[in-house]
Amino acid sequence: MDLALAAAQSAAEAGEVPIGCVIVRAGAVIATAGNRTLTDRDPTAHAELLAIREAARKLGSERLVDCDLYVTLEPCTMCAGAISFARIRRLYFAAFDPKGGAVESGVRFFGQPTCHHAPEIYSGVGEREAAAMLREFFRARR
Repeated sequence: MDLALAAAQSAAEAGEVPIGCVIVRAGAVIATAGNRTLTDRDPTAHAELLAIREAARKLGSERLVDCDLYVTLEPCTMCAGAISFARIRRLYFAAFDPKGGAVESGVRFFGQPTCHHAPEIYSGVGEREAAAMLREFFRARR
């Protein structure tokens, strides 16, 4: 999660919402990304999607069955769908997102009967640090 927090910090320094994501396979980091929705002018350029794309490219497969994903904020519905389709093994997220989250908040995507694949979920990992970074980012913009 420390690497995901560092990616979130880099995103914040670029003016993006500070969300970072890391994908690990067999103990090795295979993808890292921070949010780039403003930089790329792409509403789908969430850290999770960017990291999943990079990992799939590196592994030469759309299935990331042996991979674990670490992200600093509870994934939204779009990202939860991508995590499911990529067959991510474990999801670790830091801060909860009561408004836009879709894992343990909101629609609870992985608990729906139409969900193709649900990863093991570990929530609140690094929550204090990630939540503080998000609070500070938005406080500075108000």
